Amino acid sequence: MIDRHNDEIMGIVRAALVEVADLPIDKAVRKLVTVAIDAHRINPKLHRVLAEQIPRTGQLKDVEAYNREIQTLVRAYLESRRKEMRKVDLDVATFICVSAIEAIAHNTVLHGAEMLSEKMVRTLVDETTRMVVGYLR
Repeated sequence: MIDRHNDEIMGIVRAALVEVADLPIDKAVRKLVTVAIDAHRINPKLHRVLAEQIPRTGQLKDVEAYNREIQTLVRAYLESRRKEMRKVDLDVATFICVSAIEAIAHNTVLHGAEMLSEKMVRTLVDETTRMVVGYLR
């Protein structure tokens, strides 16, 4: 069940990263934030249980492998958009962008995704996008 859920989310993330490959940073970040929140909202009850149980199952290495893949894909995107960014260390920028987006998406699910209105989700997307793009530029 853990693998199936992670594979589903990774499929969505991979597709989104392909989709944004040619987009400018502001549009790409908005899409990635939206996808991250939407992906985490897929079966939020299961996501909460897995967040609790994965450390106990010994499958953290699998989660870490997914995280490394996401970091690699996002870094490649940022590298391709270097001219749109201020001078930053790409490894640090990648870590900050991925961590910020993941933290907001993950905490959205852990703390009541079912109660979030679409307006609140739009606000989360807007503010997260503004924060990440602001950092990069």
